[in-house]
Amino acid sequence: MMNGGDLVNNKSAVGGGVEDMYGEDSATMDQPVTPWTVSVASGYSLMRDPRHNKGLAFTEKERDAHYLRGLLPPAVFSQELQEKKLMHNLRQYKVPLQRYVAMMDLQERNERLFYKLLIDNVEELLPVVYTPTVGEACQKYGSIFRRPQGLYISLKEKGKILEVLKNWPERSVQVIVVTDGERILGLGDLGCQGMGIPVGKLSLYTALGGVRPSACLPITIDVGTNNEKLLNDEFYIGLKQRRATGQEYAELLQEFMSAVKQNYGEKVLIQFEDFANHNAFELLAKYSSTHLVFNDDIQGTASVVLAGLIAALKLLGGTLADHRFLFLGAGEAGTGIAELIALEMSKQNGNPIEENRKKIWLVDSKGLIVDSRKESLQHFKKPWAHEHEPVRELVDAVKAIKPTILIGTSGVGKQFTKEVVEAMASFNEKPLIMALSNPTSQAECTAEEAYTWSEGRAIFASGSPFDPFEYDGKVFVPGQANNAYIFPGFGLGVIISGAIRVHDDMLLAASEALASQVTEEHFAKGLIYPPFSNIRKISANIAAKVAAKAYELGLASHLPQPEDLVTYAESCMYSPIYRTYR
Repeated sequence: MMNGGDLVNNKSAVGGGVEDMYGEDSATMDQPVTPWTVSVASGYSLMRDPRHNKGLAFTEKERDAHYLRGLLPPAVFSQELQEKKLMHNLRQYKVPLQRYVAMMDLQERNERLFYKLLIDNVEELLPVVYTPTVGEACQKYGSIFRRPQGLYISLKEKGKILEVLKNWPERSVQVIVVTDGERILGLGDLGCQGMGIPVGKLSLYTALGGVRPSACLPITIDVGTNNEKLLNDEFYIGLKQRRATGQEYAELLQEFMSAVKQNYGEKVLIQFEDFANHNAFELLAKYSSTHLVFNDDIQGTASVVLAGLIAALKLLGGTLADHRFLFLGAGEAGTGIAELIALEMSKQNGNPIEENRKKIWLVDSKGLIVDSRKESLQHFKKPWAHEHEPVRELVDAVKAIKPTILIGTSGVGKQFTKEVVEAMASFNEKPLIMALSNPTSQAECTAEEAYTWSEGRAIFASGSPFDPFEYDGKVFVPGQANNAYIFPGFGLGVIISGAIRVHDDMLLAASEALASQVTEEHFAKGLIYPPFSNIRKISANIAAKVAAKAYELGLASHLPQPEDLVTYAESCMYSPIYRTYR
């Protein structure tokens, strides 16, 4: 056992309690392991098992011991050489979707090599397996669909969801990412094809947060789609019917949540992903007191944006409460971020949250959210309706409120026009502009536009990546407010502490941990987020702070608490290095 004492039983993996069927975790890296639980007559099956296949990296000794002679060409490659060859091949593809398909093929063929590639080349490959390319992959999921990844639970399975969960080969699942495909990124209703999102998110839980792949389960709940194009597509892979709503929808979700708890226990983290606004808020409110649930669109986005804001204060000066915030977009992301900012203000200044909310203004499709609109507002928008005359256009709201920080979560591209950015720059020395909508095509403005229209004074961050931009002889490196900074480390922290519920203070702890990783060197480049190249270290620090908060709040069940949580988090992280087979 690594330095966790009795935290995890002997049958379990160090990385959070997954059954160690092959002895991989009780063995140190230099000890050989047996990749079989039953004797076999041929190594043919071994080569087709992605978890244990090493391709040309099987040694001479392993080829003899595991009946692989003649099934492979005679050359023996190291994992590093395989990685070099694959990166060379990937770079030949000019179309991002081709790279995505090649990466998914690799994941289904050789799991460890897939994660080695992703970890070692994270800045280059993150946009391939995650936003923005994953958006296009979901739109075309039907045509690129080869082999099912994860579980599909549709209305056909009503009354049998527990049986469906038992069909999944892994018994010790720790993280489930689930979507119903109704609001995929800024692309809308993609129905069953939204599966690309849970698959992509969970590959990042492993690569960036070190959660063991066998502990991750992607799920798509298919209740139909309202997307006419998909309903009329003969190759659509989901249910060809309009979306179920109301009681029928609620009953299916209730059965799903109960079955998950029954099958995997109290401590499985369920991450809701890309649900439509009305369902997202309702599901989080309904299940947060009975299940270990987390909504990345509401809470993950809020946590990563708050981290950027806390870090940006070093450049802007003052405390959070000294600033005025204006949001374009009042859905899951916008209201989630606003609430977490208000919570952090209250933590810092001790004022009631209602008072701090008054420093935060939101604009939705009908204009500025003000008191006179309260009657017609959805419940989650009501706390943000402040005293002010109605304002229809964003640019007029900017001129009226005079925010120091402008945040876009609208899901609609090109909303931060030249006039809007120039207005921000007219009354702010350093306007902070965050264009958070994904994918890149839906960003409220580009990095180039923000820097050019503010004459190089803006501090800019976006949801999807933008290349560095030179303005007036200075190179600006745009920050990326990417949820992938938060959710993998957050998930690891929840797992290593054995947390049974998610508390807002754990999200604040994650934000503060991320903000503390931004150095003076990063600030000099205008960055308010650290580079992704160091993401595993960042995730371990976030995990440690989240776990510490879970212990402090009495929500942790893995006792006693390890002395050094950062070292413990690092020791629990999955390593993609090949094991030696005896």
